[in-house]
Amino acid sequence: MLRFLFGCIAAISFAANGFAEESSTYRFSPVNQWDINKTAAYWNPIINYVSEKSGVKLQLKIGRTSADTTSYVLAKEVEFVFTNHLFSPERDKLGWKVFGRRQTSAVHGQIAVPADSPITRLEQLKGEEMAFAGPEAFIGYKVPYAHLLAKGVDVKVVFGGNQNAAFAQMFAGKVKAVGSNSQLIEGYAAREKKAFRVLWSSEGYHDLALMASARVPEKDLKAVAAAFHGMVQDARGREILHQASLSAGLSDDVYFIPSSNADYGSYRKFYQSAPAALR
Repeated sequence: MLRFLFGCIAAISFAANGFAEESSTYRFSPVNQWDINKTAAYWNPIINYVSEKSGVKLQLKIGRTSADTTSYVLAKEVEFVFTNHLFSPERDKLGWKVFGRRQTSAVHGQIAVPADSPITRLEQLKGEEMAFAGPEAFIGYKVPYAHLLAKGVDVKVVFGGNQNAAFAQMFAGKVKAVGSNSQLIEGYAAREKKAFRVLWSSEGYHDLALMASARVPEKDLKAVAAAFHGMVQDARGREILHQASLSAGLSDDVYFIPSSNADYGSYRKFYQSAPAALR
């Protein structure tokens, strides 16, 4: 009987310890700017470094599409994100806190066609199929599509699931144009040796934000933030960032800097006049 009780106590203790170990791991969900493999290849070395430096374990959690990944966020299945999908009035209420962003030039929403396309004006896209990454993409979908609606250019929207897929559809001739952000167009052009003609560019926006859920204890948030911000000052951290930038086709090595919710006022301003379907 004693042996049985000891076994039960041991099993309960093991389960409790297992739960504690699991609960100390936070899920990190970056928006799928590329396909799953490229997104994982970009982020895994970074979050492994941050986990080691901060002592706070981060685990990558991404879905098949950017909309799938954002659904994890809205279902409260993740604690850290790299996104710009959380600045609408309704999602602002969820309490996510910006703590960093990549140091990059301003990012612009753009509408583009292949460089050799006969299309030279937005009006020529009326009634044509146009590819976007997905319905959650702020700069790559909501910003350019809102502009098309304002101009009365009714296009047939096709979602590729991620930006690379949208580009591939256009260059394969399946759609006439793409909506994207300038950073991803430049990266794809450099990486895949493809040439674009940009028909329209929006005002500039800050790059996506590193954000933490309100459920993350302040000490853990500070440790993770310090590790992200400190990468550029550490030789190994700089090399990881360099390799990540190369893999993504970014023109310069990008690194992480402190940021706050106040830096994303332009996103909130967009929603004040956006069509109801894009809010």
